[in-house]
Amino acid sequence: MRVFTPEEVAKHTYSKYLGVLVAAKYARELNQLPREVLPLGAEKKLTTRSMEALTSGQIEFRLVKRRKLNE
Repeated sequence: MRVFTPEEVAKHTYSKYLGVLVAAKYARELNQLPREVLPLGAEKKLTTRSMEALTSGQIEFRLVKRRKLNE
């Protein structure tokens, strides 16, 4: 198991909290792929693979503002 520091996570996302959210979302996306389509390194856990992808700058993401509910 690899340990990721908050500085590593925040390097590409500017926030350690946002980094963890992005990595979790990416791990969920990886989990939904068929097993044959998964990238190399299938022996690692999906969360580890997503954190590695995040800290190496391989994940591109954008923030979408929430819609306001009409009262």
